[in-house]
Amino acid sequence: MSIPSFVIGIAGGTGAGKTTVARTLAEEVGEPVTRIPLDNYYEDLSHLEYEERAEVNYDHPSAFEWELLREQLDTLLMGQPVEMPQYDFEIHNRKDKRTTVEPTDVIVVEGIFSLYDEEILDMLDLRIYVMTDADVRILRRIERDVVDRGRDLEGVMDQYLETVKPMHEQFVEPTKKNADVIIPEGANRSALELLLEKIDSELTDDTGERDIEEREPDLEFDRGLDRDRDRNRDDDRDDDAVIDGSSAR
Repeated sequence: MSIPSFVIGIAGGTGAGKTTVARTLAEEVGEPVTRIPLDNYYEDLSHLEYEERAEVNYDHPSAFEWELLREQLDTLLMGQPVEMPQYDFEIHNRKDKRTTVEPTDVIVVEGIFSLYDEEILDMLDLRIYVMTDADVRILRRIERDVVDRGRDLEGVMDQYLETVKPMHEQFVEPTKKNADVIIPEGANRSALELLLEKIDSELTDDTGERDIEEREPDLEFDRGLDRDRDRNRDDDRDDDAVIDGSSAR
């Protein structure tokens, strides 16, 4: 294993398809991949009763234990394993058991705020934002929270309107400007294949060096994603650019 690892950050709104993109990369990148779900780094709220925990705004950046995430990601980059916390969405709190995570050649940090924190941004070699229409995202959110996490529909809808939607508009969507690559419509197969090619080219760089400070545009990659976007967008949609070359937050 080469140190440091190649670190990818995948952000986007709730239900955008971030986890699907992360899993696809993990399955097909051709190298061992360490996945770091940002959800596991919600603050430990064991000191609160369940009713109090249920009222917490989990879509605000302050809901996460950023210092722990920074420390553990830095430890992985130094080639050392970490004990990653695990989160239970049904009880709105961490589980007692942690999971040992080993560093690998590729590390993927995935979550709504993966492109939010300045220190985390500095650790990322590739920054991805997954962009999916709001109506699709809310349907996915309902299915996930009701079916997979055992929540009632009314509570899910109330949470979406009271915190998820406004927090997305205020905090999540603005992080799109930090992305090197924007993937339209979630797990877009053509875009994913181009992304895999780009990651492979980075991992097989003959120089063995990655310049994090200078991010030169990959013109072929950009044009490929632009073509994919044009094929898939609806006639009445006014999409943002698929590639945002900005590296400044």
